[in-house]
Amino acid sequence: MTGRASDQAVLLQAASVCLQYPDDTVRSALPLVGRAVDALPDGRTRERLTAFLDAAAATPPARLAQHYVEVFDQRRRCCLYLTWWSDGETRRRGGSLAALKQRYRAAGMDLDTTELPDFLPVVLEYAATGDLADGLVLLQEHRPGLELLRLALLDAGTPYAAVLEAVCALLPGPSPADVAAAKALARSGPPREQVGLELAPFGAAR
Repeated sequence: MTGRASDQAVLLQAASVCLQYPDDTVRSALPLVGRAVDALPDGRTRERLTAFLDAAAATPPARLAQHYVEVFDQRRRCCLYLTWWSDGETRRRGGSLAALKQRYRAAGMDLDTTELPDFLPVVLEYAATGDLADGLVLLQEHRPGLELLRLALLDAGTPYAAVLEAVCALLPGPSPADVAAAKALARSGPPREQVGLELAPFGAAR
């Protein structure tokens, strides 16, 4: 994790916008996001976000929206909900979601969205605008799921992989090079982080 806090916040906010469904509102915000990213110091996070923004700008709106659905709604292993990776479809996931809401409230952030609190763009927005230090800790707590998602997106050959590469580059230590290393990272973390990974192996049907 490098760079000034203000730069990290901009990068996290940019990633949050990029990972949302590209409706008219999101697409209209992308040029502003691009200008904010261009103003940041050189680095891997900036380069990866710029790569996605360039790809999005070159893609017709209808095709970009279709691609988003194909990647995130139709591929089980490209899940943007972090507690799915850590808890799977178990009862403990409800407790994890409630704890996230309480965490946001403690930082003075009320969710003005119908999305679940573990939706990655929501988590990134919390880190960017709510509590940067705790938001980065929260992302690190879910590092195994983030890395497996990054690898799944790379395997899918989607420009959205670049956004996950940018997010993971903000976190401490290098990203795992392969699935086995990502799962080893999960085993070295809290036991609860293994549950969802066991329920959703990387080789599961898309």
